[in-house]
Amino acid sequence: MKRNGLILVCVIAGAILIGSCAKPYHTQTERYVFVTTNIDLPYWQEAKAGFLDAAKELGVKGELIGPKGYQPNAELVMFRQLVEEHPTGICLSAARPEIFQAQIDKAIAEGVPVICVDADSPNSKRLTYVGTDNNRAGRESVKQMAKLLSGGGNVVVLTIPGQMNLDDRVAGVADALANYPAVKVTHILDDKGDAKVASDVLTELLQKKEKIDGIICLEAAGGSGAAAALHSLNMEGKVAIVAFDGDPETLDLIDRGVIAATIAQKPYVMSYYGLKLLDDLHHGAVHQFKDWRTALAPPMPVFVDTGTIVVNKDNVKAYREGIPAHAKTR
Repeated sequence: MKRNGLILVCVIAGAILIGSCAKPYHTQTERYVFVTTNIDLPYWQEAKAGFLDAAKELGVKGELIGPKGYQPNAELVMFRQLVEEHPTGICLSAARPEIFQAQIDKAIAEGVPVICVDADSPNSKRLTYVGTDNNRAGRESVKQMAKLLSGGGNVVVLTIPGQMNLDDRVAGVADALANYPAVKVTHILDDKGDAKVASDVLTELLQKKEKIDGIICLEAAGGSGAAAALHSLNMEGKVAIVAFDGDPETLDLIDRGVIAATIAQKPYVMSYYGLKLLDDLHHGAVHQFKDWRTALAPPMPVFVDTGTIVVNKDNVKAYREGIPAHAKTR
């Protein structure tokens, strides 16, 4: 009996010794970076929480970088400099897909995996896109507006022309209008991703006394900008607003009944799985191909749809409560 016990102890001790000598799956030198379009937006603070949570779980380094304000060229410079540092992997929200294409292809050629998250560059050699089905999100915006304008009406759209994910939302709006012939889009305005600009362009339009029944905002800053324009003209409650994303000011305005609804994306989910997919690539976790660098196709889904949530006065409290505390900006 004693002999059997001694053998068992030796087996356990040997297993511990072997385990302690085994090469760890992750190392402290692994560094993943997310390059964003406008790091000041609350949207990206939620994304940061997801990215850092994934990094903590895996025991790797994670960070977010990006310009303050919507500056595609400044973002491109940051991305180019980052590629030269050869991090373990990069998540990128490409403000303008065409200007990022060559640099993404350069990164891939140098063995730095790039995944597009939130905003895609589909003609590049990026390995996958993780984010919203933006055409569907645009259709959902029209669906929500049509409910508010049961008898139909004239609608203004706020967006940033040339940003691919937003252009896809505009296309979704156009597709959905076929199902709601009484709803007419009369103007598509460029708010440059800035609430002040959104307020100014809308105020100018509304002062012309054009009949506007609804405002569809296809990016995060538009909702608060639209609300400010209506407030300045004493028109709150007279024009319906369907916003985009779930930043705190938009949620406050829903609480107050100024904004009817918002189409909220899932930035935490996007960035969380973006980093994990990069980590799988780096460690060759998926064995469809020997090495992603020489594979005939990326060893992962080419598109991961993270979905959206319609947030309105009925569920805004539950939505707020569901956001992790460290992902909230206030």
